[in-house]
Amino acid sequence: MRPHRRAECRASYGAGFGGGWVFSQRGLRYIGGVTDRLAVLAALADPHRLALVDALADGDLSPGQLAARAELSSSLLAHHLRVLEDAGVVTRRRSDADGRRSYLTLAWSPLVAAALDGDRAGDAPRPARVLFTCTANSARSQLAAAMLGARRIVPVASAGTAPAARIHPLALDELGRRGLEPVALAPAALDATREPGDLVIAVCDLAYEDCGGDLHWSIPDPVAEGTSRAFAAAFDALEPRVTRLAATLASSL
Repeated sequence: MRPHRRAECRASYGAGFGGGWVFSQRGLRYIGGVTDRLAVLAALADPHRLALVDALADGDLSPGQLAARAELSSSLLAHHLRVLEDAGVVTRRRSDADGRRSYLTLAWSPLVAAALDGDRAGDAPRPARVLFTCTANSARSQLAAAMLGARRIVPVASAGTAPAARIHPLALDELGRRGLEPVALAPAALDATREPGDLVIAVCDLAYEDCGGDLHWSIPDPVAEGTSRAFAAAFDALEPRVTRLAATLASSL
């Protein structure tokens, strides 16, 4: 039987021909650079797997959602996902709202980003506004809105299904550390904020499963840990997604 290997996020730092440091689910560790990059390249060198990666580039999907988009049999999808997870290209996490559900997400790295389909916008019209949602609208949605808002491509807002009284102080600290400011002074209610024409991106499993959204980014809640490190990790998880979204919006009609 094939031994289980835990998928890891291979965002390498200082990786050269001899190796590099990566953040994984076991913490910061050193891995061999050439071998791991070859594993990523081999995993991406298949049209079916590349299509799966493209499907996950804009938003996280459940295995069922991905299967519907890929139009692959369950056995073939499971095989390709196993290859991608073993190579650290795709990770899987349990929903924070319902532990029976899981979501597949890209482990963003320069190699993965370079392999993505560059023709993102096509003839899609630019949305009137981008609205980021989460539960309390005190952390993740505030971080994402500030990132995209700073690029001044489209109007940006954020809201929560059960908004907190204030933006979390550690979220404000993290934005300040990154040279950004929130797009609003306080959390807002989703029902009062959502407008026709919004591109709604849920950065929280609970908000997505309760209220839906056009896209879903399954980002762990930094408030649960309540540390500066957790807020920095949430920002880092959002950043490549916002970067890709910004490029898509900038090239849309």
